Order: sequence, then C-alpha cells, then structure tokens
Amino acid sequence: MLLDRLHQRSRERAAAGLTRQQFTTRSPTGRSVQRGADWLLNFASNDYLGLANHPRVLAAFREGLELYGAGAGASAMVSGHSEAHAALEAACQAWMQPIAPVIECLLFSNGYLANLAVLTALTEQGDELFCDKLNHASLIDAMRLSDAKHRRYPHGDLEALERQLAASSARVKLIVTDGVFSMDGDVAPLPGLLHLAERFDAYVYVDDAHGIGVLGDHGRGTMEWCGARSERLILMGTLGKAAGVAGAFVAAHPLVVSWLRQASRSYVYSTAPPPAASHALLESVALMQGAEGAQRRSVLAAHTRLLQQRLGDRAGLGWSLLPSQTAIQPLVIGDNAQAVSLARWLAEQQLWVPAIRPPTVPVGTARLRISLSADHHTSDVERLCEAVGRFSRAELTQA
Repeated sequence: MLLDRLHQRSRERAAAGLTRQQFTTRSPTGRSVQRGADWLLNFASNDYLGLANHPRVLAAFREGLELYGAGAGASAMVSGHSEAHAALEAACQAWMQPIAPVIECLLFSNGYLANLAVLTALTEQGDELFCDKLNHASLIDAMRLSDAKHRRYPHGDLEALERQLAASSARVKLIVTDGVFSMDGDVAPLPGLLHLAERFDAYVYVDDAHGIGVLGDHGRGTMEWCGARSERLILMGTLGKAAGVAGAFVAAHPLVVSWLRQASRSYVYSTAPPPAASHALLESVALMQGAEGAQRRSVLAAHTRLLQQRLGDRAGLGWSLLPSQTAIQPLVIGDNAQAVSLARWLAEQQLWVPAIRPPTVPVGTARLRISLSADHHTSDVERLCEAVGRFSRAELTQA
C-alpha cells in the first residue's frame, strides 16, 4: 500500500538524519524574522540586498495593486500579459544588454519554470546537454525531461567538458551551468565555458539565480563579474532573491525568446505572474543597477570578508568553511545529525542558519548554509561567528 511505503520511507529518512522541518514565520523576511514567539537574526534568506522590504519596492507594489489588482487572471499567451510585464521585460533587457550583442527578455513566474522551459523547448532528439554535476535540482529535472541526450561533467572541470564536447556529434550542443552554485557559493568558470562553446559550436545556458543583483558593478551577475560577453549565451535570472520579490527572466537572442514564447509548456500553460509584483520589480531593477545597489553590494562584500576572517578555520572540530566571493558562505559539518544539532543550538541563541543535508548536497558534506545580506549589521555577523566559536565538539555531542 502507498501509505505503508511512505511510512517506511519516512522512518528511513528520519534514521538517516534527513527529515526536513518546515518553519512558519510571522513577520516579513528581513534582517530579523519572527518564528513562533521568538525573533531570530536571519541568515537563512536569499534576500541578499535587503530589497524585500525596501520602501521604494513596497510603495511600487502598493501602486501596482491599485493599477492591476491582485492577479493576472490567465496565462501570458491568453490574456495575462499586462503592460507591467512588458515594462519589466524591457527593463531587464536594457539592464542585460551589455552582456550579449543582441538580447531580449521573457518573464516567468519563477526560475524553476524558466529552467524547464529552456531545456525542454530548445532541445530535441539528436541534441546533447552537457551539465555540471552540482547544478541546481531544477536544472537536473529539466535535463531529465528534455528529449536531448545528456552528460554530466565533474564540477567546474573544463578539461572533462572539453573531452565530452569533442566526442559529441550532436546537432545542437548546450552547456548547462549554475552561475553561482547555490550550496557552495562558488562561481562557474564562464570565460572557459564560453571559449569551449565557440570551439565546439555550442551554446551556454547559465542559471544565475544567485549571481543577479549580487555580482558585477551594475548587478548583472556572473557574466559582468567575469567580464564576459557572448552571443552564445542564454541567461536565466531570478527576481525573488536579490531583487526581493518573485519571478524570473530568460535573456537570450530574440529568436530564442520568440521560440520560448511559442513552445515552452511551462510558459504557455502557467498563469502569468501578478502584474503588481512586476510593477514592484521595476523599482528593484532600478535599485540593483544604480548607486544604491552598488552601495549595498559593497556592504555585502564587507560582511563576507568579516565572516571569513572571524569564522576562520574550524578544522579542530572537523568543520571547514567554503569561502566564496558571493553571499553564500557554507560551513561544512559533515555529519547530518551534527549539522542539525548545531542549527538547533544556534536557533536557541536567536540565530537562524539552516542545516542542509543530502540529497541537496553530497553525502558526508552536510552543512550550515550561511546567507549574508546587505541588511545585516556588522554586529550581527560578529554575533554569529562568536556563537559558532562557542560551540565545542563536546556540546555538539551532547546537544
């Protein structure tokens, strides 16, 4: 019976220390959030620039509700495409224009749907996908749903990818990668990937969910940060992380965007995003690429340096910080139960840092995923580091 099987699987998951716990907050996301009766410093959010509660974004959302109501009412290809959606697509296109010679943008309800759209609508039998092994789950799902053959190359290994491309006789080749890898925080070697794409007549699809807004002088993400520009690029950027609201866009050659609009099932058969959210995102995009966005990225970078200096080497506990140049700073614990125990202890100190375990990360690399925000204070980062420093292996064992 189904229920018997689910009961057994749940027991197995619990025994392996893999049961996920969902928490309900009672406040807006931000520097601190209310969880139950407690207020916790929030190191669990992807609101990297602190725009989710920015006064200009909130005011634009309220204005959007008055102009457009609460929902779109239909899919974009029926009657759900409003002038707010069109304005946001145009704003994202202008923002992303420097990273490709010719580019157009298409709006999606979220990054998961965008990834499904690109990898299923742009490929067919006889094509081949070349995917980094640490790609996000949405890219893995999209890869499996595609009619194309797929290969996975070791994380960031350009030599292995080169061998795979050289051995391929596919009509269309698409290299697929995260821009910033969501659990390690490291950045894909985009210049090398684009060079290989030129050599082997391939395209590069970049899921830059955690790079957009965070990296680059104007927040254009990993492409700008790497100083890369290419006509072989197809880019996905989310608008629910650094942008602080919801949604995603795909930026690519106009012919690619036109085909996605016609043939991607997750676009054609999904209700369009709320127009009010798109109206609010016009303010987010303006903030991210302007002077305030640059200032917030500078604060975020300072928090990152401070955390790396203060947290330092925890090898004595068997832990290791994976320092990155992004807002994601993972502290690898290793053991599932120990990671959960440390996260629980930190919550008792009013610090919210999520424990991430397999299958989200490889077996034996359970970790605390520390997410920094421009809204954090210097004292918040110091408080987190001091709390981790006070937590000894003996306390961990007893927790």
